[in-house]
Amino acid sequence: MKIDAQERNQFIKFCCAGGIITATDFTIYYILFHFLSFNTAKAISFATAGIVGYLLCKYWIFKNRELSFSEIIRYAFINSLALGINVLINHRVLILWPRAVLISLIIATSLTGIFTFICFKWWVFKARSKEEAYFRWWKWLPWRSLLKRAARSQGFLDPIKLISQLQNFAQPSEVAAPTELLRSGVVLHARGLINSLAIQHNLDWVWPYWVECQYDPLNDAFIPRSFSLTQINLTHRNWTALGVPGGSEFPLVDPRGLLTPFYDSWSLDVWIIPEEGKSLIPSRCPNIVQKMLMDDNLCVITEVSLGQIQLKLQAQVIGSAQALICQLKVMGSSAHKADLVISLRPYNPEGVSFIKNIDLLQDGLGWQINGESIIYFDKPADKYAFSDYQQGDVYSHLIAGKNEKSIFCKVGMASAAAMYKLEAGKAEDITISIPLTKNKINQGDDAVDQKNAQEAWKESLQGVCSLQIPDEHFQFLYQAAIHTMILHSPKEVYPGPFIYRRFWFRDAAFILHALLCVGLKQRVKRALDCFRERQTAQGYFLSQEGEWDSNGEALWIMRQYCEMTGSLPPQEWQKSIKKGGQWICKKRLPNNVTSSHGGLLPSGFSAEHLGPNDFYYWDDFWAVAGLKAAAYLCNAYEEHKEAVYFEGESKELLANINQSLKKIEERLIRPAIPASPYRRMDTGAVGSLVASYPLRIFGPQDIRVLDTADFLIENCLVHGGFFHDMTHSGINPYLTLHLAQVLLRAGDPKYFGLMEAVAKLASPTGQWPESIHPNTGGGCMGDGQHVWAAAEWVLMIRNCFVREENDGLILCSGIPQIWLDTKQVMSFGPAPTSFGIIQITIKPQDLNVLIEWQSEWFGDEPDINIDLPGFKKVRIALGANSIEMKAEDSNDRSAYTAV
Repeated sequence: MKIDAQERNQFIKFCCAGGIITATDFTIYYILFHFLSFNTAKAISFATAGIVGYLLCKYWIFKNRELSFSEIIRYAFINSLALGINVLINHRVLILWPRAVLISLIIATSLTGIFTFICFKWWVFKARSKEEAYFRWWKWLPWRSLLKRAARSQGFLDPIKLISQLQNFAQPSEVAAPTELLRSGVVLHARGLINSLAIQHNLDWVWPYWVECQYDPLNDAFIPRSFSLTQINLTHRNWTALGVPGGSEFPLVDPRGLLTPFYDSWSLDVWIIPEEGKSLIPSRCPNIVQKMLMDDNLCVITEVSLGQIQLKLQAQVIGSAQALICQLKVMGSSAHKADLVISLRPYNPEGVSFIKNIDLLQDGLGWQINGESIIYFDKPADKYAFSDYQQGDVYSHLIAGKNEKSIFCKVGMASAAAMYKLEAGKAEDITISIPLTKNKINQGDDAVDQKNAQEAWKESLQGVCSLQIPDEHFQFLYQAAIHTMILHSPKEVYPGPFIYRRFWFRDAAFILHALLCVGLKQRVKRALDCFRERQTAQGYFLSQEGEWDSNGEALWIMRQYCEMTGSLPPQEWQKSIKKGGQWICKKRLPNNVTSSHGGLLPSGFSAEHLGPNDFYYWDDFWAVAGLKAAAYLCNAYEEHKEAVYFEGESKELLANINQSLKKIEERLIRPAIPASPYRRMDTGAVGSLVASYPLRIFGPQDIRVLDTADFLIENCLVHGGFFHDMTHSGINPYLTLHLAQVLLRAGDPKYFGLMEAVAKLASPTGQWPESIHPNTGGGCMGDGQHVWAAAEWVLMIRNCFVREENDGLILCSGIPQIWLDTKQVMSFGPAPTSFGIIQITIKPQDLNVLIEWQSEWFGDEPDINIDLPGFKKVRIALGANSIEMKAEDSNDRSAYTAV
C-alpha cells in the first residue's frame, strides 16, 4: 500500500511524540519514586504523560481542533486500561527483579505502548473523523426501551418510532442533520418560546416593529398563534449592520430605527411624547423614511414624522477596529411641548433579550446595563424612569417618573427611559455613545474617532472596481453590496451580521468570488488562508457536518483566486489542496450502473434549502469543479501525476452524472435536472443550475439547464422573483439572481426582468434578507442582511459588463436597451478576470454605440467577443481596444466598425 507524504509525516510525528511521552513518563517517575512508592510514582507519571500524549496527538499529529467529548472519553478509557496494564507489568517485573527499576520501566512502557498504539490507531483517533461512522458503545445500552416506556407512561408518542418514521422521508445518510443547524434551531426556538411567554399578554408594551405588525390582526403580517409554542419574527426580518472594516461588532438598525449595539443584545428606541395628542412611536408609525449614506462611513438615517412632530435618528460606528464606538445622534422637535424619550429596551429584532440590572451613572450621563455595557449621553436628561416586569413597560410610567437611579428585574425585562423636555418649536439634539470594546470614551475625541472610521473605509475601498450606469438604484445597490461584503469579511467571511454570523464554505465561495471580481484580492487571500484550519485530517473542509459540497467550493475558489490574480498558489496551500481533492475521490460511491446515484457523492444534507437528505446534484457538480480545480492547482505546483489523477476523477464523476441524468430524463420525460435522482421537479431544482452558473460545467445552451430554468420560470416566480418552497418559503434574491445568470449566459433577455425584481425587493438601505415574505416585503427567513445576496448582485452587475466563457471574454452581454436609450456614458472597472484586468467604457451615440476598453493581461491576449443586445455578436481582432457598433436602422443592428 502506498503511503503518501502526509501519512509518512504523521507516523514520524507519532514516533517523536512517543519519545516525548516516554521522556515525560520517565522523568516524572524517576523524580517521584525517591519520595513515593513505586506504584504511586508510576501512576502519576503515566497519567501526566497521557495528558501530554493526547494534546500532541490532537493538536500536532492529527491537527483537528474540533472539540469532541466522545474522543476524550475514548482516550481516557484506553489510557485507564493502559495505566492498569503499565502499573501491573511494572509491579510484576519489580517483584522478579527488585533492583531493575530501569528494566521494569522499559518493559512496562513498551508493552503498554503497543496496546495504546493499536487502540489509538483503530479506535480512538480513527473514530474521531466526523464524516465516518464509528462504533458507539452506548448503542448496546437499553436506552431505547427505557425511553419508549417513559414516553408512553406520560401519554407521549413513542419518540423512537417517530424519529424512525421521519427518517423515511430522506435518503439514508451518515449525518441525519448537522449539529450546527440543530443548535441554531434550538436557539431560535428557545428565543421563540421566551417571546411567546413575554409578548402576547403584554401588548401594552412598546415592541419592535415586527411584533407590532405580526400581532396586529389587521396587518398583512398577522400570524395566528394557536398552539404554537414559539413565536419568532417571520414577517419583517430586516436590519442593517453598521461598523468599521476589521471590526468585530456589527450594531444593527431595524426598519424603524431601533438600534441594537451588540450581538443579540438589548436595544435603544427613541420616542416623542407630547403633552397632548398622539405619541410618536417609530415602531407604530406606518410610514417612515430610512436611508443609508456611504460617503465616508456607513450611516443609517431614520426620519419619522407625526403631524407637527419630527424625529431624526442617525446611527453609525466610529473609532478604530480596536476601539469601536456605536454612536446615535437624535434630533427631535415638536410644535407643542413634549418629551423626547431615549428608552432602553429588553429586546432586539429577534425578540426578547434579557436586562436584569440598569444603573444610572453617578454623573447622570448614562446607564450601565447588567453590570457591563455602558451608554453615555452628551447631556443629562431632565428626568429618568425605570421599570421592571411586574410594573410593566417604562412607557406606562413616563408621566409619573420618580427619578430613580437603578432597577433590578429578576425576570430580565427591565426597561428605562431618559426624558428631555422639548420646548414648542425648538429642536433638541442628543448624542448617545456606546463603547463596543472595553476602551473608555474620552471627551473631545469625537473628531478623531470619526476620522479613524473614515480612514478605515477609505483604505478598504481603495482600488475597488467602480461602476457608472444610468440606473441610480442599481448603482446604489452595487455600492451598498460592496460595503456589506467588506464589513462582513474582517478575516473569515460571514453571510450575515446576526444569526448568520458564522462561517460556511458555501457562502464563502460566492462572497469571496464577488470580492475577487471587484479587486479586493488581499481580503480574499486572508480569508482563504483560514481554510486549512477548518480541514480535518482526512481532508474534509468542514463547516457543517453532512454537507458534501464544501470541498468542491473550497478548491474552486482557491483556483479562482489564482486565476484572477495571475499568481501561483501559495506553497502553504499545497497539502490542503491535495487532501481536499483526495477526500472527494474517496467519498464517491461505487460506480453501480444499476443505480441512479452510482459513482456520485453520498446522500447528505447539502445546502439545507434543497430538502431532506438526498443524493444532490448540487454536491456532485461542485465536486466536479473541485477536482478540476485540484488538477489545475497541482499543475501549478508541478505535481503533474496528481493533476492527471484529479482530472481523470473529475471526468469520471461527470460521466456518472450524465449517466444518471439520462435515467432521470426517461423518468421525467423531459431533460430538466431535478434536485436529486429521486426527486420530481420542484423548487429544489434551482440547485442544479450551478452546472451553468457559476461553474460553467455545461455549456450556455445546454438543453438540460435551459429546461430546468424554463420549469422554474413557469412554476416558481412570485412578484417576478424566485419563490422557494423548501424551508425558506419566500422570495429568494440570491437564487433569483442565479436564475438570471443562467439566462444571461444563454442570451435570454428575461435575465433583466429578474434583476429588476430583485432590485425592487431591496430594503431602503440597499439590503436583502435571505428570503422575503411575498405579502409584507419583509424578511421571513434567515439573516435580515444576507451578504451572499449582496455578493450575487455584484457578480450580476459584473457579468453584465464582462464575463468569462471558454477561453475568452464576453463583453457587454447584459447591457439592456433601456440603459443605451439614455445616451449616458457607462463604465466598469478596473475589473479582474481570469486573463487579466480590464476597464470597459460604453458611449451611446445617436444610433451607434462606441465600446472602448483598456487591459493589462497576465499573458497572451484572450479571445474577446462583444455581445451587446440588439447587435450582432462580434469577435474582436487581436490588439484592438475599441469598436463602434453601428446600426443603419432600428431593425438592423448588425453593422459594426472595428478600430
